[in-house]
Amino acid sequence: MEFRPDLESQKPTPQVNSPHDSESEDDLALKPQASNAYGIPTWRKCLILFVVSWMTLAVTFSSTSLLPATPEIATEFSTTSEILNVTNAGVLIAMGFSSFIWGPITSLFGRRNAYNAAILVLCACSAGTAAAFNLHMFIAMRILGGFTGTFFMVAGQTILADIFEPTVRGTAVGCFMVGSVSGPAIGPCIGGIIVTFAQWRIIYWLQFAMTLLGLILSLLFVPSIQEKKRESEKPLKFCTIMGMFNPMLVFRHFVYPNVFFACLTCGLLATFQYTILTSARSIFNPRFNLTSPLISGLFYLSPGMGFLVGSVVGGKLSDHAVKKWIIKRNGVRLPQDRLNSGIATLFGVLPVATLIYGWTLEEEVGGMVVPIIAAFFAGVGLMGSFNGLNTYTAEAIPHVRSEVISAKYVVQYIFAAGATAVVEPLISAIGVGWTFTICVFFAIIGGFLVLAITKWGIDMQRWSERKFSLDVKS
Repeated sequence: MEFRPDLESQKPTPQVNSPHDSESEDDLALKPQASNAYGIPTWRKCLILFVVSWMTLAVTFSSTSLLPATPEIATEFSTTSEILNVTNAGVLIAMGFSSFIWGPITSLFGRRNAYNAAILVLCACSAGTAAAFNLHMFIAMRILGGFTGTFFMVAGQTILADIFEPTVRGTAVGCFMVGSVSGPAIGPCIGGIIVTFAQWRIIYWLQFAMTLLGLILSLLFVPSIQEKKRESEKPLKFCTIMGMFNPMLVFRHFVYPNVFFACLTCGLLATFQYTILTSARSIFNPRFNLTSPLISGLFYLSPGMGFLVGSVVGGKLSDHAVKKWIIKRNGVRLPQDRLNSGIATLFGVLPVATLIYGWTLEEEVGGMVVPIIAAFFAGVGLMGSFNGLNTYTAEAIPHVRSEVISAKYVVQYIFAAGATAVVEPLISAIGVGWTFTICVFFAIIGGFLVLAITKWGIDMQRWSERKFSLDVKS
């Protein structure tokens, strides 16, 4: 096996305040800059981390905050809960493909400008959703807002990979994920409180306020952290600009089996995340005679707290695994090493907790306490597994990390959208227990894929480079 001291040495050093991103290398003349982004003061790194995490909180909050309010919204717009669930699936698909739009915009106008423009669009769409006067406007504003979705995650994760060194990067990504995993969990809780005491539209006015705050913080604290700079300032040709929107710039990295396996595993895990979030009210309300959106919304605190604990602990374990394997390899670091930290959660914590959750609800044993506790541990297991995978996608091919992260979120949100759309019909057809058993099956498949990456990840990557004559820096 061919070892390299650190795969990140293959790319130019990250830089601060360069006006352009690292995309479109075939068309742009690029050169590395002089300053080192790792040298940014710690206090500023922490501020940047907070801002990018806050924006992922705001955008993921929107994906689930309406769940407790679904019957009320359906009544106002004379539609059904099933139609609104399909709409929510459409929002998730839009989120998954958002980087196809904002990635090229980043290349054209710079990461900071694109990031702030995306926040402004989400802010406007949040206000539009709150003011929607019919179902068509409601759906249009939500989906348009969704098209900003994963760009905040891709840009945020890319920024963190640029400013945090590998041995502390997992912890930084764990803190960053607190925002992205808190949103889907606290969204229904806050939505339940709002719809109990006020109108559902307040949910989106709150989201408007959150995104407006994010815009202000971003303008004040987030710099443009880039890897490369255009050497020529000549206007780009129209064909060159349109070529930047080619989705194959993202999907082409699936020729690397290790990248494809990591992205597929994230998709399989997202199936469980959105199955439990989407179905909670329809499962708990009839079984425990819950009639208030507030009470059913409080359930989401259980997996939400699990997500938070799993993100932070998973980040620490991820960095610990990196340091441990650096010692084992006599100073050599491979990106795949951090995935060893999630094996126990993929094969142990997540499947066991999910089976307990699903089958206690199916057999109606254990009351509310057992499934609520099981949901917490399932959340811990889920995010403990996710953390290493999220960081790995930012490290596997570092010179095109934004494209690889984008590919991950496309797959992840396609699976999330599918789960959102089919979970309630599936539960009606086969029951809660078997539905969550399918989720366990997906998690175990993901576990074996992760095992393959930890053992042969670098070999898979080198094989693809030889097989397809890939230039490792192109």
